[in-house]
Amino acid sequence: MHYSQLLQFALNKPKTIYAIVITMVLISLAMIPQLTIDTDPENMLSSQNSERVFHNNIKKTFNMPDMIVVGIVSENSIYQPKTLAILQQLSDKILQIEGVITQDLLSLSVVDNITQEKNGGIRFEYLMQRAPKDLAGSEKIAEAVKRLPLLANTLVSGDDKAAAIYVPITAKDLSYSIAEQIREINQTFTHHDLTFHITGLPIAEDQFGYEMFVQMGIAAPLAGLAIFVLLWYFFRNFPLIIAPMAVAMATVIIIMGALIGLGFTVHIMTSMIAIFLMPIAVVDSVHILSEFSDRYKEGDDTKQVIKKVMSHLFTPMLFTSITSAVGFYSLLLTPIPPVKIFGAFIGTGILLAFLLTVIYLPVYLSRLSPKSLANLQLAVAKMEEKGRLSNSLLWLGNLATKKAKAIIFSFIVIFIFSLVGINKIIINDNPVNWFKADHEIRIADKVLNEHFAGTYDAWLVFSQPQKDVQQAELTFMQLIADANQQGIDLSTIQEHLAQWKSSTDKGIFSQELLIKLDDLAFSVAMEHQAAIDKLYQFADQQFAQQKLYIQPEMLNWLADLQTALNNTALVGKTNGLSDIVRTVNRELHSGNALDFVIPKTSNGVAQTLLQYQSSHRPNDLWHFVSQDYQQSLIWLQMTSGDNQHTTAVVEWVNQYVQQNPAPIDVEMNWAGKSYLNIVWQDAMVNGMLNSLLSSFVIVFLMMALLFRSIKYGVLAMLPLTLTISLIYGLIGWLGKAYDMPIAVLSALTLGLSIDFAIHFLQRVRELEKQTNSLTKALLLMFEEPSRAISRNAIVIAIGFTPLLLSPLMPYITVGFFLASIMIVSALVTLLLLPALLSLFSKDQTTNNQA
Repeated sequence: MHYSQLLQFALNKPKTIYAIVITMVLISLAMIPQLTIDTDPENMLSSQNSERVFHNNIKKTFNMPDMIVVGIVSENSIYQPKTLAILQQLSDKILQIEGVITQDLLSLSVVDNITQEKNGGIRFEYLMQRAPKDLAGSEKIAEAVKRLPLLANTLVSGDDKAAAIYVPITAKDLSYSIAEQIREINQTFTHHDLTFHITGLPIAEDQFGYEMFVQMGIAAPLAGLAIFVLLWYFFRNFPLIIAPMAVAMATVIIIMGALIGLGFTVHIMTSMIAIFLMPIAVVDSVHILSEFSDRYKEGDDTKQVIKKVMSHLFTPMLFTSITSAVGFYSLLLTPIPPVKIFGAFIGTGILLAFLLTVIYLPVYLSRLSPKSLANLQLAVAKMEEKGRLSNSLLWLGNLATKKAKAIIFSFIVIFIFSLVGINKIIINDNPVNWFKADHEIRIADKVLNEHFAGTYDAWLVFSQPQKDVQQAELTFMQLIADANQQGIDLSTIQEHLAQWKSSTDKGIFSQELLIKLDDLAFSVAMEHQAAIDKLYQFADQQFAQQKLYIQPEMLNWLADLQTALNNTALVGKTNGLSDIVRTVNRELHSGNALDFVIPKTSNGVAQTLLQYQSSHRPNDLWHFVSQDYQQSLIWLQMTSGDNQHTTAVVEWVNQYVQQNPAPIDVEMNWAGKSYLNIVWQDAMVNGMLNSLLSSFVIVFLMMALLFRSIKYGVLAMLPLTLTISLIYGLIGWLGKAYDMPIAVLSALTLGLSIDFAIHFLQRVRELEKQTNSLTKALLLMFEEPSRAISRNAIVIAIGFTPLLLSPLMPYITVGFFLASIMIVSALVTLLLLPALLSLFSKDQTTNNQA
């Protein structure tokens, strides 16, 4: 069906159109209560992403839950009876909160002190089972903490002025509710010298989700109000401006309803859909209202005027909508799931807004009363007679045509300036920095990281190479096959192997296998004894060899790596298996620093580990080594969660390991939230670049097709190119980190900046045909057409300004840069395009020759 037929149908069946729109809105509204929030940056990666899979496997293998960090900071030493009593009371109350993993909570009141027994041996006792009554008791605790490397500068700061409680939680999405309960507990303590802080990536992410939900309910209505007020200022007619607002509201409700109804969670990206679509959805309406108000005269047939307006505007509006949608659909090329969803629904929302605009708006205008139309004409005529906007645009048009060479030269200089700035862009992000500097999360992060080794963590994991393990397993299976050929009954071994195959976290060579082989040796015939002995010896040898992390040379190498890391400015502290082994070994011997070493034999190491497992927290051992001793984890504490910082740590470790290889071949991998952040950031940057380049090519081809001219296709792309270059150049020059919101702006810039160029060039060509003069056409462009473009830029820019009031930095960033993008792209369109056209127009050449 041709659009003119569709328009005629809509004008003849207004109630049908209204009924369809209202039904879609009501169905979508019914979906809204099913909304679920997701702010976990881990979901920026696909569930099949190898780094994400490894991270989650490591969490399971080493039992490393997500943790909230609770800090108590004192003006004096933390080792005061009253302060330690508060710390113990707080710990006890936190242990009662549902969702806290009690056995893994870290606090002075629940960890062990490791000392020598008077008659020899080693003693494990609670460091602070009860808070001390006097200063002498407090000082004993201080001395003990300083002797225990796993506690020093982790549970108590190096300056003794802060203590920390690490609160492990069963699920990340409980972070906010648990933190709120802890805040309520903190308010019950009235010690004036103490301040309480809560931080950590899980709480930062979950609290962001809560505040993001609040912002969704505030920013979108504020944007709608700002647009409504602005439209009233432009058209001074309430009945008229209800139409574009209805289109915008319907678009937002239908798209958000579809998003939720299809089962998608609302992520930090998709939370911005409403605020993005609200101003974008009124763009076409402003063009229609501007031209309608310019064309309509009292007594005219409203429907005929609408048809003329739509015949002029339908094609450019269609192409601007398609190109804007393409800009967002290009995000489907990124490897980031939430960004894909965001791009798909914004792109669809733009097309829906276009469809509603070209069907619903004409129907609405055709049913306005003659009085409303007369008021519209009067208001617009008064505003445009000698209005500031009209005068400014006439001055701008005169400048663009008279100073064409100077303007073009200026834009060339700006473009070069922008390219230099782009090369200065720094890629960086940190979920804690999603809050303003005065937010309690940011304050807590700053204070606690000034005192402690760091509240950010990364996990460095060493494993036996899989190729070695697989080769040993193949050899063993071949020995099993040989024994089977000899007719030996290996049913008990086969059952064990079947169980092993169903288990993904255990090696084939284990104590259980050795016991079964030993039992089998007593039951087989004498002629088969040699074959079973061969199986046993091979399994025993592999079992011993694969227990890498009871080998002294490996533990010494890990200890050296930790020492080297601790001596850098990159890491506040490292915690690992070597700390446990050396601490226990010291207390098993002299108790002096001289014996704070790794034992010389595997049996010596095994003895220290066996002793440690008699402590009150034996399972703490498995945070640093797997139960088959084939993997070991080093916990890095860092004072910064910035991607750049974590990347620097990774590069330093890579270089160290290359220069100081392990004594036994091992595989090294990274896990932890801080590391995952750099993984998805890298994927996002590369994905955004690919999507931008591909959509840029597609949009150029569409422009050439629309104008049926390569020259005009290139002209249409120039404002877009300069706007993207200038915005990102300024980001580089200003030192603003390239983070997730900034990355997404590339698609927004491409999708929205092209709008103005399309309308400008389309109208110039129409006016040139009417006047047979490009010079006259350019003069006419700076009347109604340029006013429509300017209004659109102002409406969209103002529509995003409510985001500047948000307490969340991603919203502020998006609001500021989108408003800037709209103003810049409109100015570039209204200055550069007329300058280029006037410089190369035949009219100009003829005038110069005359």
